Order: sequence, then structure tokens, then C-alpha cells
Amino acid sequence: MTVSANSPLRIARGGKAIYGAPLGILMLEARFPRIPGDMGNGTTWPFPVLYRVVSGASPEKVVLKGAAGLLPDFIDAAKDLVRLGAEAITTNCGFLSLFQKEIAAAVGVPVATSSLMQVPWVQATLPPGKRVGLVTVSGSTLTPAHLEGAGVPLDTPLVGTEHGKEFFRVLIKAEKDDMDIAQAERDVVEAGKELVAKNPDVGAIVLECTNMPPYAAALQAEVGLPVYDIYSMITWFHAGLRPRVFA
Repeated sequence: MTVSANSPLRIARGGKAIYGAPLGILMLEARFPRIPGDMGNGTTWPFPVLYRVVSGASPEKVVLKGAAGLLPDFIDAAKDLVRLGAEAITTNCGFLSLFQKEIAAAVGVPVATSSLMQVPWVQATLPPGKRVGLVTVSGSTLTPAHLEGAGVPLDTPLVGTEHGKEFFRVLIKAEKDDMDIAQAERDVVEAGKELVAKNPDVGAIVLECTNMPPYAAALQAEVGLPVYDIYSMITWFHAGLRPRVFA
């Protein structure tokens, strides 16, 4: 092929297995339905993503048992995603803030393990006297170590969904594969209402669980406060990987 003197030389750079999907998502091993808005539903994202399921990392093990013994598996899976082409890594469970420093150190690319990492950003937007509150899938097992891993103040108020009728028992206890979406939404909304009722100084809510974005709008409408979740965080995260080109 002849290249004219006025034509720029175009070279495509290689070295990856997959292109055009710079964000890699580490997934827990589960069989509950992942509806649109859920992090594990590919249609949730306005950009392509890469998924990697971490074998043996059930929601129960991660959320109720502190992900004990699973760090090497998450690091190996994250490295696989980077080898495939991921330029940044996230996870589909906010409780994996426990592994934030270790995964970031191991893979050498930006890592955002948990929706909880938004709390300091959101707090900075609030007026004096207001603070961030959390809605989590399991308030009884979200420990100070989880909060510290994400840079969240230890006195942050939180309410879990473990006393609800559907969300917790399907996602964490795996009592069935199907899910009543309307009841799951009620569980999340009721937890948010309880949070605000008990803590009138809450000025914004961050949803810990990556399965909660489908219900964020309903919660916001009910409590009248800003609601942030893994979708708001990861769309921001991705924007730095692929900044918009303005003409």
C-alpha cells in the first residue's frame, strides 16, 4: 500500500485480548435475578464492561462471613480482567471495601471496590449540620473495618434490609432463585425511611448494595433526599477512563 507524504501514519496498538471495554467488574457467584439497574445486568451500563465471576464467592460468604479466605481469588480474578483489557476494576458488592487496598496494590490499575467510597464526596456537597446516611443489605455485618476501607466515618448512620421480606433473603440467604421485585423495592424504601426517621440530620443517602440501583428513584421520591449508588459512582469512574471528546 502506498502512503502519501501528507497522510498521517496510523498504527493500531496491541497487547490486549479485548478492546473497547475498559472497565472490569468482579462478580460474586449467585443465581438471583439481575434486573436492569443491577450491576450484574449488562444493559444497566451505557458503555461496554467486562465481567469475571469469582468462583466460591457467594453473597453469604462475602456479606455475612467477612469474605474470609477469598482475597487471593479476588486478586487472581482482577488480574485476569486486566490481562483481558480492563483498565480499571470494580466489584459488585460494597462489602468488598475490605479488599480495596490489597486489590489496588496487586493489579496496578485504578480500583473502586465499593459504592461506599462515595460517602466523602457526597458529604462535601452537604450544608453544615447535614450528613450522609447509608442503606445497606446487611446492617448487622457492615463493620467498622468495611467503613474504614472505604474512607467512611465510623459514626455514619446506617440501616440494613435484613428484616425485610424479600431483598435480603433472596440476595444473601439464597432462599430462592426468583424475586418479587415490588417487595424488594419496598424493603429498600422502608430501610431508607427508617434511616431518615431515626436520623433527621441525614441530608443524602448512599446505597451500599450494588443490587439497589433499580430502587433508588423510588427511595428518592419517598424521602425527598439525594440518593447515590453504584451506578452514580461507576458512571463517574468510567468517565475518567474515556473522557468525552468535544468537537
